[in-house]
Amino acid sequence: MNDVDWILHVDLDQFIAAVEIARHPELQGRPVIVGGKGDPAQRGVVATASYEAREFGVHSGMPLRTAQRKCPDAVFLPSDSPAYEEVSERVMAALRELPVVVEIAGWDEAFLGAGTDDPEGLAQRVRDIVKQRCGLESSVGIGDNKLRAKTATGFAKPGGIHRLTQADWLPVMAHRPPDALWGVGSRTAAKLAELGITTVGQLAEADRDELAARFGPTMGPFFRVLAHGWGDREVTATPQVPKSRSRETTFQQNLTDRAEADAAVRDLARRVADDVAAEGRPVARVAVKVRFAPFLTKTRSTTLPEPVDPVARLSPGERQEQPGQEREQPGQPGQEREQPGQPGRGRVGEVLERAALAVLGRFEFDRPVRLLGVRAEFVIPPGHDREE
Repeated sequence: MNDVDWILHVDLDQFIAAVEIARHPELQGRPVIVGGKGDPAQRGVVATASYEAREFGVHSGMPLRTAQRKCPDAVFLPSDSPAYEEVSERVMAALRELPVVVEIAGWDEAFLGAGTDDPEGLAQRVRDIVKQRCGLESSVGIGDNKLRAKTATGFAKPGGIHRLTQADWLPVMAHRPPDALWGVGSRTAAKLAELGITTVGQLAEADRDELAARFGPTMGPFFRVLAHGWGDREVTATPQVPKSRSRETTFQQNLTDRAEADAAVRDLARRVADDVAAEGRPVARVAVKVRFAPFLTKTRSTTLPEPVDPVARLSPGERQEQPGQEREQPGQPGQEREQPGQPGRGRVGEVLERAALAVLGRFEFDRPVRLLGVRAEFVIPPGHDREE
C-alpha cells in the first residue's frame, strides 16, 4: 500500500444521545432514550439510545413503549433535528481543517481520504479535534477501502481506533455471521442461512450462480463481493444529493377506515409535493409505507410513466387557476410554472397524489393501520448514481 490509499471512517458515538447529554449534563451516566415526542405513552420509535439504555436491550427503531418496558428508569427526550444538524455541521467543519478529503455520509459519520504514513496518528487527531471542538466522542476505522474502514469502526466502538485491510480481512471476518457485513441485514442473513451459508467465509466461497438465482443477478454476486471485503476506494467532497423526500405520520389511534387512510395519504402526498417543489428536481418513483398493528411494516412503490418536474412549464390542460400562481407572461401564452411552497398544487401535486393512492390500493387492509408514509424518489443526476 502506498501513502495515499488510507481511508478513515469516523463515527460519532451515540450521536443523538450524546448531543442531548451535552445539553443536559445531569443525564451523564443515566439511560437516555431519544425519539418521537419523548413520551413513551404516545406512539413513536427510538431514534437512538445511550449505551446505558442499550444494556437493557433498547435499540433504534424500537417502539417507545417497548423501550420503556425494557428500561423503565430511562429518561425519554423528544427528537430535535435542528440541534443535531447544527452539531453535525460543526463536526464536519472541524474535520475539514485536517489534511483530508471529507465525504459526509450522514449526521454522525464521514469518510476521510488521506495521504499519510501514520493512519493511526491521524485517526487520533480526528478523535481529538472532534472532542475539543464539539465535546463528542468518536470512533475511527482505518481501511484500504470504504467497506473495510466502516467495518473497522465497529471494532473500534466505543471511543477507539481500529485498522482492517485486505491482509487481515478474512482472518478477522471469516467466522462472523453474514450480517456483520455492511449492506447485509438480518433478513438477507436468514435467506443465506437457508442456502447453508452462515458465515462470511462461506459467503466468500459461495457459488455465484446459486447466489444470483436466490437474490438476483446483481445483488447475489454483490453479496459475495462484500464477503471478500472488496469495495469503493473513492472519497469525494462532492456534496450529497438527496435521493428522495418523504413524510410520514404515526397515528395515536389506529386507523380502521380505509377512507381515513386515503385522506391521510392525500395529505402526505401534498406535503411531499411541497418539499419536492422546494427542491426543484424531477421525481421518478413514488413509494408508500404502511405500518399495520401491532408493528408490521410494508412498503410498495411505483415508477411514474415519466418523471414529473416541479419547475417544468405546465400545459393549459394541466394548469389550475389558483391564488398566488404566476399569471401568463407575454410571449408565453397558456403556460405557468409550479410555485414552491404551495403544497400539492399544480401538476406535481396531482401526480404524486394519484400515484400514492394507486400504490396504497395495492395493500390488503386486513388489520388496523398505525403509520402511513409517502416518499418521492428523485431522478438521480449524472455523476451521483454510484452505489455507496
